[in-house]
Amino acid sequence: MVATDPVLCQRLEKVIRKPSALPLPDFERRLDQYFGNYCHRNASSGWVHDKYVRDTGPFTATLVDGAWQGADHGTHMPVVIWYSKEMVDWLRKYRPAGGGGPTNPPPVPDGAVMVKEMFPTPSSACRDVDPLKLFPTYGAAIMIRDTGASRDGWFWGWYGFGTQSGWAPDWPPMPATNSLPLMGFAQYCMNCHASAGNNLTFASPKNIEGEAGKPLHFLSQDFFTPPPSRSFHEQVVLPGDAEPRLGEPLFAPDADVIAALRVYAQTIPTYDSVPKMPSETFDNTWVGAGGPDASDTFLTSSQCLGCHDAGSTGLQFDMTKPNPHGDDLLNLSPYATWRTSPMGLGGRDPIFFAQLASETQTFHPMIPDKVENICLGCHGIGGQRQFHIDEKARTGECTNFTRDMVDAVPWPADNPSAKHANYGMLARDGITCTACHRMVLDPNASAAIANAPQNACVEDRQRELNRDESGFARTFTGSFMVGAPDRLIGPFKEPVQAPMENALGIKPTHDEAISNSAICGTCHTVHLPVLKEFEKGGKTEVETLAHIYEQTTYPEWAFSAFRTGYNVPGAKPDMLPFGKGSDPRSCQDCHMPAKEADGSSTKSKIASIQEELNFPEVENGSPVNLSVREGFARHTLVGLNVFLVKMAQQFPDVLGIRTQDPMMGNKGVDPLVATEQAMLDQASKDTAKVAVADVKMSDDALSAKVTVTNLTGHKFPSGVGFRRAFVAFNVLDQNGETLWESGRTNAAGVIVDENGEPLDGELWWKDDCSGYARPGERPHQPHYQEITKQGQAQIYQELVSTPPTTPPMTLRGPRPVCGVNAEPAGELTTSFLSICAEVKDNRLLPEDTLPLESRKEIAKALGAGEDLAVDVGATKVDNDPDYDTEHPSAGGGDSLVYTIPLAALPSDANPASVEATLYYQATPPFYLQDRFCTAQGPDVERLRFLVSHLNLEKTEAQGWKLMVVGSGKVAVPQ
Repeated sequence: MVATDPVLCQRLEKVIRKPSALPLPDFERRLDQYFGNYCHRNASSGWVHDKYVRDTGPFTATLVDGAWQGADHGTHMPVVIWYSKEMVDWLRKYRPAGGGGPTNPPPVPDGAVMVKEMFPTPSSACRDVDPLKLFPTYGAAIMIRDTGASRDGWFWGWYGFGTQSGWAPDWPPMPATNSLPLMGFAQYCMNCHASAGNNLTFASPKNIEGEAGKPLHFLSQDFFTPPPSRSFHEQVVLPGDAEPRLGEPLFAPDADVIAALRVYAQTIPTYDSVPKMPSETFDNTWVGAGGPDASDTFLTSSQCLGCHDAGSTGLQFDMTKPNPHGDDLLNLSPYATWRTSPMGLGGRDPIFFAQLASETQTFHPMIPDKVENICLGCHGIGGQRQFHIDEKARTGECTNFTRDMVDAVPWPADNPSAKHANYGMLARDGITCTACHRMVLDPNASAAIANAPQNACVEDRQRELNRDESGFARTFTGSFMVGAPDRLIGPFKEPVQAPMENALGIKPTHDEAISNSAICGTCHTVHLPVLKEFEKGGKTEVETLAHIYEQTTYPEWAFSAFRTGYNVPGAKPDMLPFGKGSDPRSCQDCHMPAKEADGSSTKSKIASIQEELNFPEVENGSPVNLSVREGFARHTLVGLNVFLVKMAQQFPDVLGIRTQDPMMGNKGVDPLVATEQAMLDQASKDTAKVAVADVKMSDDALSAKVTVTNLTGHKFPSGVGFRRAFVAFNVLDQNGETLWESGRTNAAGVIVDENGEPLDGELWWKDDCSGYARPGERPHQPHYQEITKQGQAQIYQELVSTPPTTPPMTLRGPRPVCGVNAEPAGELTTSFLSICAEVKDNRLLPEDTLPLESRKEIAKALGAGEDLAVDVGATKVDNDPDYDTEHPSAGGGDSLVYTIPLAALPSDANPASVEATLYYQATPPFYLQDRFCTAQGPDVERLRFLVSHLNLEKTEAQGWKLMVVGSGKVAVPQ
């Protein structure tokens, strides 16, 4: 098998040596022609090859059930490497077989190529066969030197020979797989090659035919013929014909859900017509040649997964533990746990993008670019920030980052969005690794780097969103500064730096700031302007009526028993007023657990790389070894949004994601399954408790006291304001049948009365979306201290209203009063940028919430105004003592009484027990209805399809409500 078309080979010789000269798919097609015709097996062009097929590690035999089974422990399958003339000349000069080469040789020259053909184990089966007569059964790993394209200077890839290999150009992505690219710059291959002594290659002339010396030899128990195995490279780049769904979605839209949401009975996309997000295969940015510099500040997680995903070498399985319910492994690595968390999915979250469509089409249609730039500064932070960095350097302007850029892809090369492709990749990567691990919160350090290129436009964002704040509060809504592009921060002291420096030019450094809750607080304190726009003189004018807090998760924690009392890293004094709470725990303690079930500290290495002491020996390696770290934190980062995770499980093709981990493959539990389980565990163990007490029966009524205890360190629910929880209280007969229920729901999670009619506030719109069903009334369920009817329900939620629509708004006209002390005058709204006043906030306060004056002191120390301290309190709770923060034991839950008139029960009823259950809804029905009535286009059509086809049957979220915890049945005294 040698070159059969010398003319073609000669024509392609120069082409294949410059990968960056062509768009990736065009270059890959040239490579296919070149390698498919075995043009590299051509001695007349200067190509040489290894002496013979050689092992790259031991091959062992084990007797299992009376038959021998073989296991390969090599870094690759057995190989024969072919070297271009440029490569072999460099090796002979700077790595002579007899030794004595320079310690720091010059770079491998551009155009040098290595082709690592791979064969079945054991190598001895092919040892005596001329390599020209061997078919590369498992394809070849390719390295092509091109220093002008990336800092590492190599084009990497896997190539499969023959039409049955599964190899194809990466763009367009293979249908429904969303797999890692087969080829490209800065690929995962560097997880091993970064441990080379220099130039990211271990190549040695000792292996080459005609050169002195011999290849390394390893144990080979080759006395039998094993069945063929599958190479690690194949498993990574060829996951299967399609990315498997983790759950069976509904074939047809759910008629009951459509009926329950009423206005939802609009045109629903089909599986063929639903708008899909761009494939994750596209998403790969890297450090450019000569970098890292400001243009490399934000990188996609593809640059991290090679080392910080488990099993990435095929030989190591640190960062895992056995699955107690199967024969596979739980992947605890930073990449795997983050990727499928709401943080990792944030750039593809269909709920967020539907919200953004409503903001720009209905709530603020005159300033869509401004709104998109604000919102994507969190959900698409990498793309938004890097776009600002590059545009500011190019034009001197801070241009808005817009929704259409999120969909930008590099293929075809002449498509209109291609110029923004890198920013689309970064935005779709969600709250990406480099966002958190480059964060700087030290006020002095932040001031010093505010004008650095990597912080272009950040001060503009701070002025727009936090104009009256200072210090840490200036960074609210993700408005933080980032450090130098050649540094990444982590929690462990004395990190091994060589591999990351070799691969990316980035030095990992220890910084305790990454373990401070402020790292979370900068984004999870969302401070936004209340915007009103109008036409004036033919131009759009925008008035900021006030600034409000849309989300206060961090200050809720900072005012609670969970507070650690630590100030922002680098700030003085070190402690905030009032110090630690009675049960101090950081955000990371709960959302990035670093302890085992028995309370012991989790121990693990923090990366999967080629190490000196636990890998087969290599030539020209460096003495790199990792230590087992105590306090290894899992990047689970979950709340209770099981609904988003279910969408990702059942519709990976629609969201453009892969469900199987790219490094672990079928050796591990699919990360989306692990993420769902983490949410369910958090719901049942660490969120709340429900108890029923004082059950009494009188002549005319049945009564019981229900107590809900908040186990979290912030309000429950917390986060975005539309999340809600509610109590379902049931009276049951001796057969367990329901006699009376407050909090019953229909198929879409709409809370209904005994006749199936929605309660006040459950649905806002008329069936045809022509307007609110009850304009101006702001219907909702109030906070109850006693419930007596099935048409009443205790819902823990925040509801907000818009500015009043009259009198007309002008710059000189009357201004509405918006802010924490404003009385509601507008309509109920889900718009983040139209929140004028709170209608209700009875979300459960965390334990020992501080009194108002104490909260004001902490808010001041954080650089915020008194409005933050006020906002964290409750609204419209009817003097319920459970919410009175002036009382020393305030917060931590809520108690209410259910009083059921016996006349309201069936005439022959015999109440035998009562039961209370707490449910959670990440996207309540009114919220979904608001999306479908206030926006059109791809993002809303996508959500419409997902909601109508999502199958929640027989799951913990059945009926569009997640069960958090229940009281169990409590007997009624007879």
